[in-house]
Amino acid sequence: MSNQKTVNWTRARLIPVSGIGSDKEAETRAASAFLAVLSVVRDLTVALLSPLGASRAAKAVVETFTEPQFAHDGKKVRPDGVVRVTYGKTVWTALVEFKTGDGRLEADQINAYWEIAREHNFDAIITISNEIASSPGSHPTDGLKVRSNSKVQVHHLSWTAILSTAVMFKVHRGVDDPEQAWLVGELIRYLEHSASGAMAFDDMGSNWVSVRDGARDDSLRKTDQGVQDVAMRWEQLTRYAALQLGTQVGSDVQRILSKAHTDQKVRTAHLVDSLVAGIPLDGLLRVPNTVGDIEVFADLKARRISACVNVAAPEDRGAKARCTWVVSQLKQAPDGLIIESYAKSVRTPVVTTVGQARENRDLLLPLDKREPTKFRLVLTQEMGAGRKTTGRKAGFIDAILNLIGVFYGNVVQTITPWTPKA
Repeated sequence: MSNQKTVNWTRARLIPVSGIGSDKEAETRAASAFLAVLSVVRDLTVALLSPLGASRAAKAVVETFTEPQFAHDGKKVRPDGVVRVTYGKTVWTALVEFKTGDGRLEADQINAYWEIAREHNFDAIITISNEIASSPGSHPTDGLKVRSNSKVQVHHLSWTAILSTAVMFKVHRGVDDPEQAWLVGELIRYLEHSASGAMAFDDMGSNWVSVRDGARDDSLRKTDQGVQDVAMRWEQLTRYAALQLGTQVGSDVQRILSKAHTDQKVRTAHLVDSLVAGIPLDGLLRVPNTVGDIEVFADLKARRISACVNVAAPEDRGAKARCTWVVSQLKQAPDGLIIESYAKSVRTPVVTTVGQARENRDLLLPLDKREPTKFRLVLTQEMGAGRKTTGRKAGFIDAILNLIGVFYGNVVQTITPWTPKA
């Protein structure tokens, strides 16, 4: 038996983070690492590329290349990569552009790649960066030539979405092949390292402080610089929150929009109006197989943030037993969680905290003791005011993510919805 000590030894890594000396080097290494893993781990390519038009066939061949060279307008153009998925006679090919760290995608560069893709009969352009599109299917870069009916479509993936997908497969669903599982694990370890440049959403932008203070002082106007920027960043934050929660629970958490708000202009106008009028910013997250959608609110005027969920009351028992049913499922909930109890056809609820309801169920009933038909659970906290997650002040982003995590873990996850007997 060997008596060699390994305490201070560094384990060899497939994708090392040591030696990254510049933003360009981080970008090149991240691109090469991601494309290499993509060519081997079929589960990952199906999850990431099939929604963009590539074959879903398990036996499709995935080939990846770095820095191909093309001639365009008398110049040499070199995208970061190419992905080709082949199944039988079906071939799907995409140019890929990467950005890491604070790098931002540029419309002129993407438009040039789009022209090249059209000339060479490629199917798509894929951009990958730390930017998070405000809605599914949209792109974070303004000024792109592509239209909805264009033969070559431009798609965007954030590093957060890629990391979330990889974690979901590796940790929660499992990869059957042990070697592929190890490859995915190495990619996850690399992307999670601060040196990789694949950062999380960590900044509300340079206009955050002025808009935050203007909302509190009732001095915001629609034309003020930064109001639209903060509205868009709120959209990005709620999408990031959905991705992060999905990674934690191993499920496809979706940010839900009303039919009208699927139009990004309408949604942004709604959020701008809310900021100017002092109305809380809103978001809605859906976790599969839970009691209800999680509503998230940020009241910049009151400096308060809230998470809420509606719970239908059981119909097969009396008024007090309905209250006992919901309170007994909230054993992990903080005492300050608010329970709003709604009787049939009543708009104004009976309100108490779960701590008080644990002592006296009658506090959830109206004076006439009518049966509640639904309960609304609300957790409210102070709003972090800081712009960034690493600032000296408590960060707004951190506060929102922490609130959602606590609310899901200690409230939503603990409730089993009532279902009527057959």
